[in-house]
Amino acid sequence: MAKETGRQIVAQNRKARHDFSIDEVYEAGVVLVGTEVKSLRMGRATLTDGFAMVENSEIWLHNVYIPEYDLGTWTNHEPKRKRKLLLHQEEIRKIGIAVSRKGYTLVPLSLYFKDGKVKVEIGLAKGRRAQDKRHAIAEKDAKREMARSEGRLRKGIRE
Repeated sequence: MAKETGRQIVAQNRKARHDFSIDEVYEAGVVLVGTEVKSLRMGRATLTDGFAMVENSEIWLHNVYIPEYDLGTWTNHEPKRKRKLLLHQEEIRKIGIAVSRKGYTLVPLSLYFKDGKVKVEIGLAKGRRAQDKRHAIAEKDAKREMARSEGRLRKGIRE
């Protein structure tokens, strides 16, 4: 059997990048049971309501929905159970300090397979206010418009 290589995205949390300003991003392994992996291989998961917490110098992922495996039997998993994340102890300590002192939270950004192993990308994030969201949208629109006009100039099209 050939070994998997590359990165295959299962789920992304696009809303997180809109609602939060992400300062740092960490990649963590996830402790799963067999039917969860099979369900993820079918491309089924939802990160929208998910968050992570530091508990007893371990990081746990809460509210991530991985639906039950269709062909599973009585050994099927609970869809919204909490799952342990695998990070280095130094990273956990650093994240724990940031979350407790500065008012940050941990938000899952994407869930994917990397070389056959399930990984989750968690972001150290701070919530945005409505005004900040509008500012970020306006900034993104301005960049997009500048890129369009630059492209038009290169093609020789005048407005």
